[in-house]
Amino acid sequence: MNETLFVSDVHLDPKRSAIVDLFNQFLLKRAVHANAVYILGDLFEYWIGDDAPYTEYTSTFEALKTVSAAQVPVFFMHGNRDFLIARSFADKTGVKLLPEEKVIELNGEKILLMHGDTLCTDDIKYQAFRKKTHNKLYQWIVLHLPVSVRLKLANYLRNTSRQEIAEKSEQIMDVNQAAVEQAMRTHQVTTLIHGHTHRPDIHKFSKDQVSYTRAVLGDWYKHGSILAVTPSGMKLENFSTV
Repeated sequence: MNETLFVSDVHLDPKRSAIVDLFNQFLLKRAVHANAVYILGDLFEYWIGDDAPYTEYTSTFEALKTVSAAQVPVFFMHGNRDFLIARSFADKTGVKLLPEEKVIELNGEKILLMHGDTLCTDDIKYQAFRKKTHNKLYQWIVLHLPVSVRLKLANYLRNTSRQEIAEKSEQIMDVNQAAVEQAMRTHQVTTLIHGHTHRPDIHKFSKDQVSYTRAVLGDWYKHGSILAVTPSGMKLENFSTV
């Protein structure tokens, strides 16, 4: 099948085994036949370091390896939930790690890939938190804590995040248009694909008589949101085993 697949915000969680199963089926039934697969962050609800035991995701690790073994490259970009994923995870699953901003060439067009959280510049409190958690010293300290302590910290941060999200406006948690345009200008592209906001859509806009496209990936909380890109265009879909 002549398609490249993009997913984001799968948020795999042992408490939502149906979504774990659905994502595994996506890998084994759809992704294994693609030209390439891009996971643009937040594959997991949380990730507390490659050294922690993740026995509940053994089936997903095996499915990722199956896709890679089929000569389908699987690329992974960190999200705000799984930024501690490192080389051991990549070696275990066969995925290739990407920087937080990556330009690829697809069907003769340059496309910018991002997780998307850095575009939400109106959410000043989140951006300050992101800056702290992406500090290398902060990450080194966290990764040297016992796994049990890291797990408690992750649960605390998730609960705090839920409370803060409930108090924020929808607008402040969406991307800032000026930040979008700046990122696209910096990388000299007219197409951007990202996730994070859980608002799947394909936006079209013009600037200085140039047409731009911003494709936003959906989440996997209730269904499997994917973006399929073929030589004839791009389409948002909901993956289903039915």
